[in-house]
Amino acid sequence: RLLLTAGAGGTEACDWVNMLYRMYSRHASYMDYTVKVVDESAGDVVGYKSVELLIDGPQAYGWFKGEKGAHRLVRLSPFNANNKRQTTFAGVDVVPVLDEEDIKMVDIPEKELEITTMRSGGKGGQNVNKVETGVRIKHIPSGLAVKCTEERSQLMNKQIAMNRLKAQLLAIAQEQRLQDINAIRGDVVEASWGAQ
Repeated sequence: RLLLTAGAGGTEACDWVNMLYRMYSRHASYMDYTVKVVDESAGDVVGYKSVELLIDGPQAYGWFKGEKGAHRLVRLSPFNANNKRQTTFAGVDVVPVLDEEDIKMVDIPEKELEITTMRSGGKGGQNVNKVETGVRIKHIPSGLAVKCTEERSQLMNKQIAMNRLKAQLLAIAQEQRLQDINAIRGDVVEASWGAQ
């Protein structure tokens, strides 16, 4: 799962997210991965404020996990009347899609969750605009928030959002475990000249 969000830069940032979306989806297609747009929020003028992609294929998480973080673009802006050089940012978050067995291992107490509902909007007829089927789940201790508006059922959206939240928490726990191991092990020093 790949989440692209526009950072500082306004319209330029939305365009940068659009470029990243196109780049990642083309790379995934080149690798014979399937790409599905799970959620998108269009920018005011151009591009996207945020795009969530589900990339499926062998070792997809391994290929994309290095892209996590802030991405910066510096260019002569086509959206600036004075054609000034502008710096813009986009955030990329990569989370693995886990098996049902892995997700069942994670148990989150109800008191640590803040669950809110909302209207989904978009395609789906009158039901989408009248019934609150969208679900947003926030994990209070970590501050992680996940939303799902894919399905027409609130129960299904809650289950999908819960699975995504558990996957994110598991990925964070694994990263922290690796950092602890690296802290214990220390820096690896190359046995060569200049390393004495």
